[in-house]
Amino acid sequence: AEAPSTPKKKAAAKRAVTKKTARVAKKPSAAAVRPSAWKTAVDAADAKQAQDIRVFDLREMGGFTNFLITCNGTNPRQVQAISDAIEEQLKNAGERALSIEGYTHAEWILMDYGDFVVNVFSDKARAYYDLERLWRDAKAIAV
Repeated sequence: AEAPSTPKKKAAAKRAVTKKTARVAKKPSAAAVRPSAWKTAVDAADAKQAQDIRVFDLREMGGFTNFLITCNGTNPRQVQAISDAIEEQLKNAGERALSIEGYTHAEWILMDYGDFVVNVFSDKARAYYDLERLWRDAKAIAV
């Protein structure tokens, strides 16, 4: 294609590219959440014998994410294995974590996927932080 020859045409071409880029970069709306992604995380945690897996729907609460998943392992190695399985299964499904924190100490691993957040706790940390109490008004989803 020919390059625009006048300054006016150049400016119009630049605006068109900027608008196209802005459309591509938008975050999916809550309606576009892929429920299979958080379900994949739940299935991966279950496959590693995670205990007391719970899912909370936060969409109506105007929270920082749409779904919150909590579970725990019995020791640091299991907590890390649960986290590894979740990350691997989601990566295979085309999902990448925005951030993962707490992996080294394995007391509370937080995995942020934007539309949903996974919390993998040790028994002690889960009892101490008690996120279920904090989000008790959220709709619980049976798993």
